[in-house]
Amino acid sequence: MILEVKNVEYAYKSQKERKVLDNISVQFEEKKLYSIIGASGAGKTTLLSLLAGLDKPTKGTVLYEGEDILAKGLDYHRKNHVSLVFQEYNLIDYLTTEENVKLGGTDRPEELLSKVNIPKEAWKRNVMKLSGGQQQRVAIARALASKAKVLLADEPTGNLDEETAAGIMELLKGTAHELGKCVIVVTHSKSLANEADEIVQIAKGMIADPGHLV
Repeated sequence: MILEVKNVEYAYKSQKERKVLDNISVQFEEKKLYSIIGASGAGKTTLLSLLAGLDKPTKGTVLYEGEDILAKGLDYHRKNHVSLVFQEYNLIDYLTTEENVKLGGTDRPEELLSKVNIPKEAWKRNVMKLSGGQQQRVAIARALASKAKVLLADEPTGNLDEETAAGIMELLKGTAHELGKCVIVVTHSKSLANEADEIVQIAKGMIADPGHLV
């Protein structure tokens, strides 16, 4: 097990009586694709933020390889343990496709761009000239450039059509199975969630039965 959430609670400082997450415990392993699913406001993105070290829980612990991520600091966790993919892609609009991938920490972006099926003629093109699906693939390639063992994706298919979204999920699944990473995806799509090896369903801030997607 690489990442674990143990008895975690989370509440916004302004609304301490309302728990966004309520005593959640869940474990994540390498070589697996996980989907986190739930209704809007259920706490999906909050959980992902805690796993990423973008915030810390009100109570409980987030562990990386058995160690509390607060021990070395959230900054260390973000830089060394996790890579992130966002719904908005977060690409640098004045750089080429290759240059964006290099920002992830590689001198050989060509290999990764080939892996995510970006055609060679697009590598030196301004990244904003690419389609939405291609831009998300570039964002994933940039995340793969990181040596981090955990890849976290927040609604990575939210802006894409169904066919392109399915292709992105296949790519993320390959990242888990072939590259041995732990890939955790927040999605609102039940069909995409079902592509994962394991489903973590959140309802009203708590872990629900994944056998009955709501």
